[in-house]
Amino acid sequence: MSNWNKIFKPIVVLCAICIVITGALAATNSVTAPIITAATIAAENAARTELLPEAEGAFTAVEGVEVNGVSDIYTADNGAGVVITCSAKGYGGDITVMVAFVDDAIKQIKITSQSETAGLGTKIENEEFWGSFSGLAAEPFTISDINAISGATISSKAVTTAVNSAVEAYNQIP
Repeated sequence: MSNWNKIFKPIVVLCAICIVITGALAATNSVTAPIITAATIAAENAARTELLPEAEGAFTAVEGVEVNGVSDIYTADNGAGVVITCSAKGYGGDITVMVAFVDDAIKQIKITSQSETAGLGTKIENEEFWGSFSGLAAEPFTISDINAISGATISSKAVTTAVNSAVEAYNQIP
């Protein structure tokens, strides 16, 4: 057999297959990326509206406030309050939390994403846990100020850290 059939032909065929597959993936990404982005924005808006229904779904992004762990800050257009998205490292990965503030106090929090241990760390999504943040003043607090989850201390501390980041950001809003 010649070198073409042994060495070069398989290389050319594999390169052609890679080019075709790469093109197909690029085309798929260009079609689905805007759909995924729109769905993400809609889910974030729905979560903000759920936390602060008095805002009637009308929020404006706040720029210029930089706090570690805080990704988004939105104020209600009608002055009903502020919703801040923040995150912190939990046991199983990042925990993302939305925190609603009204009248210099935490109204409510919502865990929007987490990958904690099933049956233990996932208890941070129970109202018994996240409800303990409601009514806390917009000032730093410790894990002893909330109903922490026994056996899921890392998850409880992560949510506390994230909410404290939101409190710091809230206090910097002009």
